[in-house]
Amino acid sequence: MKITDIEIRLCKHQEEVMSEKELRDSHRSELNFLMITLKTDEGVDGVSMGFAGMGAEMAGSIAAQSIKPFFLGKDPIAREKHWQDFRRYERHWHHTPIYSYGPFDIALWDIAGKVAGLPLYKLLGHCREKVPTYVSSMYLDTPQDYADQAAEFKARGFHGYKLHPPGDFQEALEAYRLCREAVGPDPSFKLMADPVTAHTYYEDALRMGRELEKLEYYWFEEPLYDVDFNGLRKLTRDLDIPICGTEVLAGAHYSTAECIASGVVDIVRSDVSWKGGVTAVMKTAHLAEAFGMRCEVHTTIYPALEIVNLHCCCAISNCEFFEALIPSSLMKLGIKNPVHIDAEGYAHPPAGPGLGIDWDWDFIDDATVALM
Repeated sequence: MKITDIEIRLCKHQEEVMSEKELRDSHRSELNFLMITLKTDEGVDGVSMGFAGMGAEMAGSIAAQSIKPFFLGKDPIAREKHWQDFRRYERHWHHTPIYSYGPFDIALWDIAGKVAGLPLYKLLGHCREKVPTYVSSMYLDTPQDYADQAAEFKARGFHGYKLHPPGDFQEALEAYRLCREAVGPDPSFKLMADPVTAHTYYEDALRMGRELEKLEYYWFEEPLYDVDFNGLRKLTRDLDIPICGTEVLAGAHYSTAECIASGVVDIVRSDVSWKGGVTAVMKTAHLAEAFGMRCEVHTTIYPALEIVNLHCCCAISNCEFFEALIPSSLMKLGIKNPVHIDAEGYAHPPAGPGLGIDWDWDFIDDATVALM
């Protein structure tokens, strides 16, 4: 089998899916994405959605100029060979962003699953068929809004709630406190804090971490930049609450290995979008497992990629949760079968071969602005 052609669609969903407030520092709310289709000489295509952030043109140009030529003519089943070869190819002047390789690797796995006649999670190892889900907030208007949302999703049967709080220290602390009051001390419903690097210095993060310990939060995620190894290592040493990180750290499992070995964080992060696809997630998860650590798979924002994340979660044992980003409208963009979350708060992967995604090609056609 050979890859004979690669179609790259540059897509922009023009309708507002998030408010400016929810995006904090961005003034754009439309969703840009890529659609990558690997076509083979045996008629089995692999399809993936790809991250495009705030610029489909930029992401599409990188994919077309640097990654498409690498895969043309190659065997789509040789995923590990391509991963290793691309590392060398990347070093020779390409230097693509961390989100670039992921959708191509995902499309390879889609082909493999279709050839095998298996859903991706069974192809990867089939550890379980459902995963407890926590809800991950966007940025909300007031601390009380977070508390109301946490209480709502607890009542709906979810297993936890993670805040992306306001940037101000006191306002964030108020949101943390109100959420704890709203959901009570129930240990079966977890609260997590993710300030997204809001604490510039170790001292501020330490102060907040001690408050979160009093409130019995489950983990403290990305309190400092992922590259602040010194500050994160000190927090991991000085706080009892687990420090979770490596979400946006470049280098996939290679850089994460150093964070594990030198105690930078307690819990590592990976995902299929920003870390290099399914191959990278599985490498990172197994690496962490060997050190007795959890690898929590973080949201990709894009609905189709969330399904791929969920397949990975079902194939590894050291990931406790599936992260569901809200607003829920995000779970439907470009697909007809969004992640199924049952009344008890468990996410179930689709049963079809490969990714098992039912693509909404009418939606995708309407959003397509260019082909490359």
